[in-house]
Amino acid sequence: MTVSGPARTPSLRSRAAVLTAVCLTVSCPAAPAFAHGDDGHGPGRTVIGGATLARPGVHVLPKSGSPALPAGLSALSWLVADARTGQVLAAKDAHRALPPASTLKTLFAVTVLPRFAQETTHTVTEDELSGIGAGSSRVGVQAGQTYTVADLWRGVFLSSGNDAVHVLARMNGSVPLTVAQMQAKARMLGADDTEVVSPDGYDAPGQVSSAYDLTLFARAGLATPYFAGYTSTATAMFPGGTDSRGREVPPFQIQNTNRLLTGADGVGTYPGIIGVKNGYTTNAGNTLIAAAQRGDRTLIATVMNPQSGVAQAVYKEARALLDWGFEAAGVNGSVGTLNTVTRAVPASAPRRPAAAALAPVMTTAPASESASLRNGWTWSAAAGALVAAAAGTVFARRRYLRSR
Repeated sequence: MTVSGPARTPSLRSRAAVLTAVCLTVSCPAAPAFAHGDDGHGPGRTVIGGATLARPGVHVLPKSGSPALPAGLSALSWLVADARTGQVLAAKDAHRALPPASTLKTLFAVTVLPRFAQETTHTVTEDELSGIGAGSSRVGVQAGQTYTVADLWRGVFLSSGNDAVHVLARMNGSVPLTVAQMQAKARMLGADDTEVVSPDGYDAPGQVSSAYDLTLFARAGLATPYFAGYTSTATAMFPGGTDSRGREVPPFQIQNTNRLLTGADGVGTYPGIIGVKNGYTTNAGNTLIAAAQRGDRTLIATVMNPQSGVAQAVYKEARALLDWGFEAAGVNGSVGTLNTVTRAVPASAPRRPAAAALAPVMTTAPASESASLRNGWTWSAAAGALVAAAAGTVFARRRYLRSR
């Protein structure tokens, strides 16, 4: 372990206040965001977040009276950051490229969530449920049934439903188009470690992200309408209908798979938890992005693939990092920043007319949507960012096809 320096339950109103502040800072650089050097991805590559985060190992900058980092952290990579300021409080191998599993759904949501009004209805076809990986988590979407967009997003966030992801991706144009837009969005946010092959995070050759990038996606998500409303929902009712065998299925309850939110399996609910997303695949192991609020501070802890073998290790390590972060925030120095410069797609990239590439972008929430889901969070740059992301569609789609 290398140390950089000397050794050493919120209300809707309060959530809205803190995350509105996140909205105002998410694209405003407050510290140098770029470092040059060999970070394991090739000499001379531009590294986002600062020179310290480009180096391997554990990095923390304690001051007198700072709490010690938690013992027993076994994850291959982790990071804890302040969502409002973008200050990275500590990290281990922040830019290490690893399979993300379903935590990649955060990027899917940041890319696609603003594109449809939540009350929009859609009748699912058999074709929209094709191409879902074997053994995928599903919420139980049925072909021939009509769902609201909000129903489908609850399926994505609570049940980690790859079936709901594929339906929304097809609604968005196609799975390859959505993958291309996700890739462009990642580059715009400064997430240079991320390579998107499947929109749901299912194991695929070449699909990787990093603790740094996943934290960027979560931070952008918390500033996107509806995102935190879904990630902080513990249970919901999902529509029934007629299944593939012609049997009637009544509406059924679904529960969020994030155990820090539900307290399931003895994990216990984390005080002030907002979400964000957990994941698991054979290649990725357990992954988790956890955000929580205390007072006017919101922290994000991202944990990738704990190696300890301890039951529920990903939740225990995220909990320990959040606890440490709330003690260290405002005391420790910063080892890096999330305040990366938002970038447009290079002018040399082939361009596609935005009107053809995008479904209507929703920049304001409908009055009919419940306040508990909407929570008043907006991101003023969302529409422009999504249009710019679509501009890289053709280039990124070619990259996607090659990766297959």
